[in-house]
Amino acid sequence: MMRNGGQLLVESLVALGASKGFGVPGESYLAVLDALHDTQGRLDFVLCRNEGGAAFMAAAWGKLTGQPGLCFVTRGPGVTNASIGIHTAMQDSAPMLCLVGQIGTDMRGREAFQEIDYRAVFGTMAKWAVEIDDVDRIPEILSRAWITATTGRPGPVVVALPEDMLTSLSDAAPLSGPARIAEPAPEAGALREALAMLAGARRPAILLGGCNWTADGKAALKAFAEASDIPVVAALRYQDMFDNHSPCYAGDLGLGLAAGVRKTMAEADVVLALNTRFGEISTEGYTLFQVPQPRQKIIHVHGSDREIGKIYIPTLGIPAGPNAFAAALTPVKGDWADWRARARSDYEATFALPPQPSPVDMGLVTAHLREVLPEDVILTNGAGNFTVWPNKFFKFGPKARLLAPQSGAMGYGLPAAVAAKVACPERTVVCFAGDGDFQMNCQELGTAMQAGAQPIVLILNNGTYGTIRAHQERHYPARVSGTDLQNPDFTMLAKSYGFHAEKVGRTEDFPAAFARALASRTGAVLDLNISPEALTPRQTLSQMRDAALAAKAKS
Repeated sequence: MMRNGGQLLVESLVALGASKGFGVPGESYLAVLDALHDTQGRLDFVLCRNEGGAAFMAAAWGKLTGQPGLCFVTRGPGVTNASIGIHTAMQDSAPMLCLVGQIGTDMRGREAFQEIDYRAVFGTMAKWAVEIDDVDRIPEILSRAWITATTGRPGPVVVALPEDMLTSLSDAAPLSGPARIAEPAPEAGALREALAMLAGARRPAILLGGCNWTADGKAALKAFAEASDIPVVAALRYQDMFDNHSPCYAGDLGLGLAAGVRKTMAEADVVLALNTRFGEISTEGYTLFQVPQPRQKIIHVHGSDREIGKIYIPTLGIPAGPNAFAAALTPVKGDWADWRARARSDYEATFALPPQPSPVDMGLVTAHLREVLPEDVILTNGAGNFTVWPNKFFKFGPKARLLAPQSGAMGYGLPAAVAAKVACPERTVVCFAGDGDFQMNCQELGTAMQAGAQPIVLILNNGTYGTIRAHQERHYPARVSGTDLQNPDFTMLAKSYGFHAEKVGRTEDFPAAFARALASRTGAVLDLNISPEALTPRQTLSQMRDAALAAKAKS
């Protein structure tokens, strides 16, 4: 049977298990769009408003489901808009395929209209970048891209699709299904050595990360940690990978690092680093552990051998997948019950907050949300000081999820929430967004409306780019520059996209407003009146400025 390249690609994607793709149309991949016309109900195209939003949705889909999120974009401006999502998927270790329409092969090298060399541009940003020149090779290269995106350290793959290749005919058979690749298990001797190191510790700790965990893998790790009485700390924005209600959970190595978490990791003598890369934030700028030879004994377990020893020389490195490794663990015993209890107590103490100097007190708001949100809620956020509330003051149970970018990309939260509602329409999805963060991708409310995937959005509206304002006040006090925002009426904007919308002016108004948001069948946007003074939970804007001015006066 003869097919054109677009049909061969789409039929192969369906066979691989793809069910949704996010994108913005372009003339460079019309053959793919035409083929998608015949797969409605099997592989649906979610029409987005900007390629950056589409790429964020694909990255979030990969992080949430473990299957590659699909992003369809056109060449040149389309894919460069999408680059923010590609970068985010890489830093998140989230599987993703970015399928890009490309100029015809006969035009290559002439700087043709919207021409880009994808291997050169995305070679260091994505896990792999490739261009398919021969229509007969679509199944081969697509299978390799799918496997590359999902194995080892998962990540994004950019696949360029020349326009003339997509319209060429082929009698090659489409893929019949995905490859079945077993997760690498730990070598028996290495596993015994790792358990012996933990058993011989005085203050052991587990540091976990990554998004390619299964429910069974997470349950196995929890059972091991609790039977062994070892504290568990999550890497930046992976606190949903371990039950926060467990007596072993001790917080996360994220932005706004709590002193107790820092103390736990600094004082640990043996650290089982499981499925995590050692990023800048989770190591406090690579100071929490000494480079390249840490004082602590590090057991680094990762599915990619490229991550082991990349920054820190481990005492023991074990190439293994997180779920296979967790399943192989057997409990260890030691005299560290007080150590684990102190780590947990320090974490619990972080929830005690002073009243916030704001008309809407986010400390009280998040306390209310902890009480009323369902156990399988999905929270999302972009970037800004406001992320402290979903990241530090919510407890993720075994069914809850957090979609938040390790890249610190503003504008991720809303597209991620839309993707979550597409993937799990029956679940409650709540996006936390700052007023500046929200406006990076607020047009994706249109995608949500058209797709019938409308989350609840909480806009923490304080009229400033808060993170940068905080840095200004600490380093250049009383010299505000380029951070004040004049905002539109967010409720009118949301209503124009078919959302229920309300302004929430006082803390006491929030519970009723949120109940109406939960009951809404069209999603909801709540515009929360937040004072710029309440930039951080425990230090006001004025206190930052006064401390910086006093320090300058002394110097």
